[in-house]
Amino acid sequence: MDAPQPVSIHGGHSGQFCSHAKNTLEEIVLAYIREGYPWVGITEHMPPVSDAFVYPEERRAGLNATSLTQRFAEYITTCRRLQAQYAKDIQIFVGFESETYSGSLDSAKTLINRFSPDYVVGSAHHVADIPFDYSKKYYQLAADHCGGIDGLYQAYFDQQLNMINILKPRVVGHLDIIRIYDPDYRSRLTKPAIWEKIIRNLERIKQLDLILDFNLRPLSRGEREPYLSAPILEKAHAMGIKVVPGDDSHGIADIGATMQQAIYIMNAIGLSTTWHPPVRR
Repeated sequence: MDAPQPVSIHGGHSGQFCSHAKNTLEEIVLAYIREGYPWVGITEHMPPVSDAFVYPEERRAGLNATSLTQRFAEYITTCRRLQAQYAKDIQIFVGFESETYSGSLDSAKTLINRFSPDYVVGSAHHVADIPFDYSKKYYQLAADHCGGIDGLYQAYFDQQLNMINILKPRVVGHLDIIRIYDPDYRSRLTKPAIWEKIIRNLERIKQLDLILDFNLRPLSRGEREPYLSAPILEKAHAMGIKVVPGDDSHGIADIGATMQQAIYIMNAIGLSTTWHPPVRR
């Protein structure tokens, strides 16, 4: 049996269009080609709806909501150019990663209508408008707002379901990223009040025939498993939900680096490595 070819359904963040990434977008594309990817989804972050949601590193770079929206438009134009330029070498799907905070879903719909991306990765990096994945400090602030870490998880999965229902993204990004700064996440995920919400969200994902991003970003940081953690991955497999690797790359060093580890994990539980692209063929 031939070894599966590497793909990424959620990746391609570049220093050109993301303030916490490295390399140009063309350098990112060329790295995917060198690594033998037959197709890749490029999914830069959507711009913030207002200056209140501009990240500290973006402020330090002198950016604001207006300039980030302009940068996003340049991203789409550049990615479309690279899509055509390298069409003989790789199939590029031009997408973006959404957010889930006040006003973001309406803004995502506006971006879809304006730019007609090939697909969208539906993600959540905020709870109660607090960017919980930015640092341990912000994670704790979000947890305190929700009455503790259990409450944070529950609020996150409720917001995620709302995003899925409103946006119906082709891909659901890093479903359990809420565990990012929780050393006890394995036991917490399976607490009944939290696990029930996870199952509820998975059922909706299955009903809508969406794809789960098997997000390899934690592996690139030396963590033991991707997003999705083992219990969620196994449940998604049992439910027949499509699962596809996404490297969530933030520079050429991430591309291909943990793909074999991902394939091993997926093979171990019997998941298909016939990858489903984000656009129906």
